[in-house]
Amino acid sequence: MPKRTMLLIGAFALVAAACATDSPQATSATPETTVATTQPPVTVTVEVPTGGELVTLTARCKAGATETGRCNNLLKAVAAANQALEAAGDTRRVVVETIQDNADWGDYRTEFELASDSGQAPDIIVSGHEDIGAWAPAGLIIDLTDMIAQYPEFDDVIPSLWSAVEFEGRRWAIPQDTEARPLYFNKTLLAELGWSQEEIDGLPARIESGEFTWEDMMATAKEAVDAGIVPPGNGFWHRPKNGPDFLAFYYGAGGEIGTGTTLTFDVDAARRVYQMLDDAVESQVLSSSRLDGDWTGWHTGITSGQVLFWLGGTWQWSEWATQYLAEVGGEEYQFENWGFGLLPAMPGGDGPLTLSHPLAYMVSSQSENPDLAVLLIAKATTTELNTEYAVESAHLGILQSQADYEPYTSAKFLSEALPLLDYTTFLPNSPAFSAWSEAYYLGIQAVESGELEPDEAVEVVVGQLRNELGDSIEIIGA
Repeated sequence: MPKRTMLLIGAFALVAAACATDSPQATSATPETTVATTQPPVTVTVEVPTGGELVTLTARCKAGATETGRCNNLLKAVAAANQALEAAGDTRRVVVETIQDNADWGDYRTEFELASDSGQAPDIIVSGHEDIGAWAPAGLIIDLTDMIAQYPEFDDVIPSLWSAVEFEGRRWAIPQDTEARPLYFNKTLLAELGWSQEEIDGLPARIESGEFTWEDMMATAKEAVDAGIVPPGNGFWHRPKNGPDFLAFYYGAGGEIGTGTTLTFDVDAARRVYQMLDDAVESQVLSSSRLDGDWTGWHTGITSGQVLFWLGGTWQWSEWATQYLAEVGGEEYQFENWGFGLLPAMPGGDGPLTLSHPLAYMVSSQSENPDLAVLLIAKATTTELNTEYAVESAHLGILQSQADYEPYTSAKFLSEALPLLDYTTFLPNSPAFSAWSEAYYLGIQAVESGELEPDEAVEVVVGQLRNELGDSIEIIGA
């Protein structure tokens, strides 16, 4: 008789500080796996053939309140994975233990690196694609290129997303979700400024065509500040601390960064970015204290209707609707009062754009069953599961089939935001990117605070890059 065990997808939160778990080990007993989820508990029976092996895979996921599908989809894919094993005559069966919380990104990455050093790394980890640049050459994750080719599920992934998980010509991860960083605008405030409904509704198309540029946005924001429609400093907001968004400015200003072990810093592009932000502060469109690191104040300033233009993530649309605007109508309020589009074309650049930061499933080099890990990921990479996750989290689809899938297309925001990926850019996969990003951001801080002029900021940043990266940085235009 086959042995049976039960996999429970529970409605609780498992919060762990390291990649170890108190869940029972895989035996003929009944392991219980609990994760944060809004779905009802689901029990799946796992039958292990006589003489077969029950393999427990561990998965580590960082997930906010609306993002629990990152690990949950792996749990939901267990039955399909085991059916595939049975069909192939493989006597192994899979169960999954998950560790899912919303740890700070720095802590999360350090946790995985320390767990790898101590031989306790999970089989699967979800992380930002840019971590490939550090973890692949360090031997912490494995090259998945050949295994990816074995599963037709991966043929459905949006082709451009594969470039985000490549390092030195190989694929080291499988996209789990993606997003874009639109320019949002407050339609009510534009109307107060005298814009007609036609002008407001047509703004995204004007941005896309290049008719409405960064300079036009700044001029409009200054009009709103001068007219008292928004307070000084509230014409345009970016995020309140370092993050991927700022690289979009550099790309928008014509900068190139490269990939691999050596990166590029384009002095002229960086100077344009620093000058644009310096001008924004000088004109009182942007506050000199915008980089205060206060996310709560950032969210409430936007959702209370005090900001004209702001750069944010598509995933934040759901966060705003459920956590800040639920009492006034949530998404209905957003569509009535807000709009969104691409980041407008900037001086020196090629046109409007956005930036995406796909998260991806990676397989640890310590996994004893990497083939089963990839099988499980494949069975989680389906139109149905990815759409369920996308709708809940306001992340964009990663599969081509989702563009025509009714549950996805009926989600108005996701459907309207998906075309932004036609203009998207990515962070580089490079072990040098962390140092590059910190130096570039140092220049932004210095200029916005008034500590340095744009030219002075460029000099400081170039000096830091050379000190930190040596031969791993190429300075262009210095």
